[in-house]
Amino acid sequence: MVNVLGINSVYHESAAALLVDGELVAAVEEERFNRIKHGKEATWDNPHQLPERAIRFCLKHAGLTPRDIHHVAYSFDPKQRVKQYRADWWDPRYEETFRLRIGRVQAAVDELLGRSLGKRFHFVSHHLAHAASAYFPSGFDRAAILSIDGIGETAGSSLAKANGARIQTIETFEYPHSIGFLWEVFSEHLGFSHYDASKTMGLAAYGNPEVYRRQFHSILRAEKENYGVAQDVLGFQPKQDVSMETMFGPRHQESSEFQQRHADIAASLQEATDAAIMALVRRVKRMVPSDNLCIAGGVALNCVTNEVVRRSGEFTNIFIPSAPHDAGTAIGAAQLVHAATQKKPPQRGYSTPYLGPSFKRRDILEAVKSAGLKARQSKSPARDAAKMIADGKIVAWFQGRMEFGPRALGNRSLLADPRRPEMRDILNQKVKHREDFRPFAPSVLAEHAGDWFEVGGHLTSHEFMLFAPRVRPEQLDRIPAVVHKDGTARVQLVSRKSNARFHELISCFHALTGVPLVVNTSFNDSEPIVCTPTDAIVTFRKSGIDALVMDDVILTAQG
Repeated sequence: MVNVLGINSVYHESAAALLVDGELVAAVEEERFNRIKHGKEATWDNPHQLPERAIRFCLKHAGLTPRDIHHVAYSFDPKQRVKQYRADWWDPRYEETFRLRIGRVQAAVDELLGRSLGKRFHFVSHHLAHAASAYFPSGFDRAAILSIDGIGETAGSSLAKANGARIQTIETFEYPHSIGFLWEVFSEHLGFSHYDASKTMGLAAYGNPEVYRRQFHSILRAEKENYGVAQDVLGFQPKQDVSMETMFGPRHQESSEFQQRHADIAASLQEATDAAIMALVRRVKRMVPSDNLCIAGGVALNCVTNEVVRRSGEFTNIFIPSAPHDAGTAIGAAQLVHAATQKKPPQRGYSTPYLGPSFKRRDILEAVKSAGLKARQSKSPARDAAKMIADGKIVAWFQGRMEFGPRALGNRSLLADPRRPEMRDILNQKVKHREDFRPFAPSVLAEHAGDWFEVGGHLTSHEFMLFAPRVRPEQLDRIPAVVHKDGTARVQLVSRKSNARFHELISCFHALTGVPLVVNTSFNDSEPIVCTPTDAIVTFRKSGIDALVMDDVILTAQG
């Protein structure tokens, strides 16, 4: 029995994952426990701040103690950073601090586990960890792999190939050629935080990409099989703000209204990104003759670009994990170390996102009692929830193991009726307290998805809300709450095999309404997605949610 603990904490999305004899038994993000978005701020001086609560959960879930851990994998390789770093990229003082803190990582792990690991502690290449997190769950025997994010050690994108248990990097695009960083810069210019690429993506549907197409050609150039990013627009350069304002006007202030130019900027960025990613897709297709493509890295959360890649037909099979962002590297790092030390591959084809904590009824009832509330128990919570949704109620659905990754996939979700055009504004304004242009996703019964959306062949990753297909024209007026401005929807396909409880709820809603889908958004309000019954009750009480269903326990706003 070999136990490998994987850790990501180098930048943000701090997370831990645990393999037991190669099988993935747990994975969770630190933010769900410490209630700090992304686990911690992405700064130069904190890569040694470990996801301690996430690590403790993984051990507890598997019934292990720290002494039972045989290997620890950390998803960053400082030797690779030193080898490839160039002093003119950013302030050397930042780099010095960063290296000092990375140098403390192993000591921090030793202290947490209560013993010295020595050579059983492993630094793992960040982009290889991304690649592994997508390849091994895919079930493919061989595949081309793209890792596209802000930065790994020094690379913004990597191309790799996989065969059996072996993954090999074949090419990297080094800083400043970072599509992820570009989205951070433009998200901040549009008045969001650098974490808010999803807001920029949502805003893009309201814009005209032609308006700033010329400017973007000078920033993010894309050729047939190549792309490049201009260094002077990235955030490490002091002239960045001047350059941005010259081309795009002043930065949007949070207190002011959005103008059309802001949507046009976002649309042009999305168009340029689509072109750059397609250039990489063609490049890796030429280098790795395969029908299978795995994609990871934070940019793989861009469901608009993912749909462009899918519809291109360059690859027949595409797999993107539920956590393609940095949290997923905790899984990938552990998988790579297992493969290297055990001389055999880790578990393959296991792609469930439901890897976090679950809670027994007694835990739920205790949380209800501690909150001074009264609840009722239901003989059929799925049917009761579906009826409330059909009646126009907003229902918080808290079931089973928490999802791993940034999307709520039916276990920590807020659900609503997609037929009601006013539901989008109600959710944005009264529940989520967020911008009006933000869209909401539909969770649809897999067996009916093709009748409502242009999904094509069903991919496993359709279950993770990672593609934005077009809504079929004849269905547009029937589900206005989930149709985005451009006529697309970020769908989640729900099968009975992947999530029986959620499938039952949507089936009940379908029986009541003739519509085989519900609005699904994450169960949170300007905070990380809820983790515990207490978290759920706190968010339920402070938001405009009508009912909370935890297992078979139901709370309603009326008491």
